[in-house]
Amino acid sequence: MGIACAVSAFLIWGLSPIYWKSLKAVPAFEILMHRMIWSFVFLMPLVISQGQWSEFVGALKNRRILGILTVTTLIVGANWFLFIWAINSDHILQTSLGYYINPLLNVVLGLVFLKERLRPLQVLAVLLAGLGVAYLTIQFGEPPWVALAIAFTFGFYALIRKVAPVSSLVGLSIETMLLSLPALGYLVYLDVNGQGAFLRLTWTLDLLMIGAALVTAFPLLLFTVGARRLNLATVGLLQYLAPSCTFLLAVFYYDEPFIKAQLWTFVMIWTALIIYSYDSIRHYLR
Repeated sequence: MGIACAVSAFLIWGLSPIYWKSLKAVPAFEILMHRMIWSFVFLMPLVISQGQWSEFVGALKNRRILGILTVTTLIVGANWFLFIWAINSDHILQTSLGYYINPLLNVVLGLVFLKERLRPLQVLAVLLAGLGVAYLTIQFGEPPWVALAIAFTFGFYALIRKVAPVSSLVGLSIETMLLSLPALGYLVYLDVNGQGAFLRLTWTLDLLMIGAALVTAFPLLLFTVGARRLNLATVGLLQYLAPSCTFLLAVFYYDEPFIKAQLWTFVMIWTALIIYSYDSIRHYLR
C-alpha cells in the first residue's frame, strides 16, 4: 500500500507536464491563479473530513505559524509559476534538471542554515553537481536559470516549512487560501476587461483549469499516505521517479533539443545522486 501510493504520487508529478502542456493556450500566471483557487476549494472539504479543522483554525490563530506560511505561500507560488511557465515555454528539460539538483541543494541549505554537518560522500556529491552546473554554464555562456530557480524556490520552501508545525494538508490549504482572494480579484479583473480565458475559450480548457486542483492535491495526499508507511531511505530513492519521467517526456515525447553539453551535465548530476543516495541509505541503516 505504501509503495503503491508513493510511486503513484511521484509518477503523477513526473507526468504532470502533459497536463500543463494541454493548457498552453492560457497564460502561465492565469493558470497559477486558477490552480490556487480550485486547490483551496478542493482541499477544504478534505481538511474537514480528515478531522484537521481544529489544526487549520489553530494555525490561522497562531501569528508565528501564519507568518511562516505567508512566506512559504509566496515561495511555492513562485515555484509553481516557474514550473508551469517552463513547461509551456519548452524548457521541460530544465525543470527536470532543477528537481534533480534539489536534493543536493537541500544538503547545502542544511549546512548553511541548520548548521548540519556534511559527510564526505555528501561533499563529493554536492561538488560533482556543482561541477555539472558550472560545465553547462560555460558551454552555454549563462547558468541554467530556470533549473536553478526551480531548485532554489523548492529548496527554500522545504527549509522554511520545516519550522511550521503543521501537517502537509493543513499547510497547503492555508497557503492556497492566502492567495485565493488576490487570485480571485485578478481573475475578476481579467473577466471584466474581456481578457480571461475561463468560460471564453473551450469547455475542455475550463475543466482542465478546475482540474488543476486534483493535479495539485491528489499526489500530495498519495505521498503523505505512502511516506507514513515507508522508511526514509525508500522515499529518498523514489523521489527521483518524478524528474526521471519529466526527463523522458522532454527528450522522447516533446523532442526538446538534447545536446552533448546537457548530456554530460545530467551524467554528472545522476552520478552525484547515486553517491548521495548510497551515502543516505548507508547512514540510515547504521
